[in-house]
Amino acid sequence: MATTTTRKTEPRLRRAHLAVAAIFAVHGAVTGSFATRIPWIQEHADLSAGQLGFALVFAALGASAAMPLAARIAHVLGMRAALRVLVALWCASLALPALSPGLPWLCGAMFVYGASAGMADVVMNAQGVEVEERLGRSIMSGLHGMWSAGALFGSLVGVVAAHAALDARVHLASAAAVLVVLGLLACGGVLDLRPAQHDEAPARFALPPRSALIIGAIGFCAVFAEGASMDWSAVYLRDITDASPGVAAASYTAFACTMAVSRLLGDLVVRRFGPVRTVRVGGVLATAGGVLVATAANQVAAIAGFALIGVGIAVVVPLCFAAAGRSGPNPSQAIAGVATVTYTSGLVAPAAIGSIAQASSLQASFGLVTLLAAGLTLGAGVLRAAGTSAAAPADNPVAAAAPQV
Repeated sequence: MATTTTRKTEPRLRRAHLAVAAIFAVHGAVTGSFATRIPWIQEHADLSAGQLGFALVFAALGASAAMPLAARIAHVLGMRAALRVLVALWCASLALPALSPGLPWLCGAMFVYGASAGMADVVMNAQGVEVEERLGRSIMSGLHGMWSAGALFGSLVGVVAAHAALDARVHLASAAAVLVVLGLLACGGVLDLRPAQHDEAPARFALPPRSALIIGAIGFCAVFAEGASMDWSAVYLRDITDASPGVAAASYTAFACTMAVSRLLGDLVVRRFGPVRTVRVGGVLATAGGVLVATAANQVAAIAGFALIGVGIAVVVPLCFAAAGRSGPNPSQAIAGVATVTYTSGLVAPAAIGSIAQASSLQASFGLVTLLAAGLTLGAGVLRAAGTSAAAPADNPVAAAAPQV
């Protein structure tokens, strides 16, 4: 009887897995599309570099402010309906920044953009955790790999549009319309999870639970290294190793590609070695990459260092979300707590690197990145404590989960 039930649920779970993977790719495609048109938006709104940086901060502020609402929305609407609303809102918000004629409007557009991104992020990760639990195997790293692949695809289309001198208002509005349709189609295949009748609705705004803060500290280290590498790798190559613009840009490409590939392959590693050992080894690799960057005497060493950082931190955030989803009775609320901490890290990292570089040097800045990467190795054990179930092996918390819908 159990075997028959499992066979019946497997196609539904596979469909849900494919659906949530598509949602992750759509979410990433929005980010990649926007990133390529930032120069156009800056020129169109007549902004200085400082004003542009100020406006971009509002995306992180919007995400941090709105993510606590995601659990409430999922509770009231159900997860499938919540995903439809939030993914459509996120995709539609892509059109707003290019329509902004000046700084105040752009700040408002970026706040909406960040808020919709954060809420959709929380609910789609909660759906991913639920599917992972029912499948009984790790899938979160692959889902985040699909996000990276979507971001790369969106950026590729954006590069083509920018090269063709296509008006960003036309490009981003068209991309938003296509991605809304794709996102809504993907949402039709996710699990329609609803709270039990006796479950109380989560508060509209609530402080993250303590378990989420502990797990979030690990995510903070990884996202700090990610943000520092994304925003400063090209500058580092140019200023420290005298690299040409093309070679400097290659440092980001190396980082982004190793992140995407490592995430797509990461689930195989997690299933074999478990989350704790995977993060510990990743911490060692990221630390080695940080040392290479901080002491780089040439361009090859610096690019190799950024690539190693990408490999080392690739699966950390997906595993943090997975652990948060299993750490309490309300996965969306716990994931929102972890996401808030990690988004804060992404907000702090670029400014912290710049401040240290201004006071000392870029090498010293990446010394801090190296120390935080080492923290992954030291703190990886919290993923075991948060994620282990009574029936699962200590370092593979999803291995014993039985499919149930």
